[in-house]
Amino acid sequence: MLVEEFSAATPVPSSAPRTPAAGAPFHAVEFDADLLNRLGKSGPRYTSYPTADRFTPAFGYRDYLHAVAGVRTRGSKRPLSLYLHIPFCDTVCYYCACNKIVTKRRDKAAIYLSYLKREIEMQGMLFAGMNEVEQLHFGGGTPTYLSDDQMGELMTHIRRNFRFAPDEIGEYSIEVDPRTVSVERVHSLRRQGFNRISLGVQDFDADVQKAVNRVQPEHETRAVIDAARAAGFRSVSIDLIYGLPKQTMDTMAATLDKVVAADPDRISVYHYAHMPHLFKPQRRIPGADMPDSDIKLRMLQLCIERLGAAGYVYIGMDHFAKPDDDLAVAQRQGRLHRNFQGYSTHADADLVACGVSSIGSVGATYSQNVKTLEEYYDMIDQNELPVQRGLRLTMDDALRRTIIQKLMCQFELSIPAIEQAYPIVFDKYFAAELAQLRTMQADGLVRIDHDWLSVSMKGRLLIRNVCMVFDRYLAARAEGPRHSQTI
Repeated sequence: MLVEEFSAATPVPSSAPRTPAAGAPFHAVEFDADLLNRLGKSGPRYTSYPTADRFTPAFGYRDYLHAVAGVRTRGSKRPLSLYLHIPFCDTVCYYCACNKIVTKRRDKAAIYLSYLKREIEMQGMLFAGMNEVEQLHFGGGTPTYLSDDQMGELMTHIRRNFRFAPDEIGEYSIEVDPRTVSVERVHSLRRQGFNRISLGVQDFDADVQKAVNRVQPEHETRAVIDAARAAGFRSVSIDLIYGLPKQTMDTMAATLDKVVAADPDRISVYHYAHMPHLFKPQRRIPGADMPDSDIKLRMLQLCIERLGAAGYVYIGMDHFAKPDDDLAVAQRQGRLHRNFQGYSTHADADLVACGVSSIGSVGATYSQNVKTLEEYYDMIDQNELPVQRGLRLTMDDALRRTIIQKLMCQFELSIPAIEQAYPIVFDKYFAAELAQLRTMQADGLVRIDHDWLSVSMKGRLLIRNVCMVFDRYLAARAEGPRHSQTI
């Protein structure tokens, strides 16, 4: 059987999640500081498996064309997800580890847009007559670096090249920096077709904001949230970061109070990964300003307890949502998915990525575009999609990807469902992994029986550790802090 049959054409049989069942009470994640201190370590976030550091230049433009042709030949009915990367920012935030270009020269964005539109046309021709788009996400950088007119023209261009699902079905989201948008701009974004909006907040404390070079008054953020509600956005999300310089338990508590008062639908609480050896802007943060590991762990506990008390459901990793939000509903129904933008309700979509450094996933492949503007422009001038590297999944990759997805999204795995979808006997194929998991079972992180592998409430905060057991590439990776801490 071809790998595409495992990963695309033949989904793993659905097994309704057992905890929490639809209609059951929402369970709080269990916080065990001693366990988290002992087991926290560097590890992948598993927005993909294999992870992006396994991509290879041996996979290029023509391999991507072959993957799309394979999807077309098999007559796939899976919807499409589009990701567009806008790399520009006005100013640098010292904590940021994104692929970005900090410039105030607006002509750079105009040039980039002309090439981005050409890439969209090329992708649109490849997928012509195929499935409609049910998900769109603009990331960056700062997507709202583009002017209102530029964004309007770009959205019109995308819709000219792809067929979109109706607004009530599709999930069309954009990340915004509240410092860059007015109330009028928020309403314009809604008219342009966006129905979900995500706001970078990070922290409301003035001293913390100065320490990371992102001064953002609370009233600006609240004005954007209020405008999004008035404009009819279906969902408003807020991003926070704990572990930033100058943060204390008191400042974090005050920020959480303000976030809860703002009443967003979703909240992401990311752990700041301080890796100045990899990310130059982080070198501007004095080590003396950083909270220690004990304080950071207590901040995480505070976030979990405070958001849980406010009625938010712990989705997984760093994500919280209201019980009636689409993410929470999808998790209860076993439809939750995880991709390069985090958790998603669209589990069966092929991801088409446009823009410098963007990563896509079509069929049984991953592909990533070149990372510099010069390379990006050069390849498009040659009428080639700017694919720099990627990976074609083996059967083992597809199998392990399925397992990691199930654990990351549902916190449990039906062993018979895996055996039905793949030609393996689970306890023999994963004998070494099960031995590691039994050690985790002794710590109370997981439960294993003949039919199910389940992550306990205590183990959910260490879900990355559990998934790392199934990552066969970890041992081959070079030593060193290539990933953030799992907790």
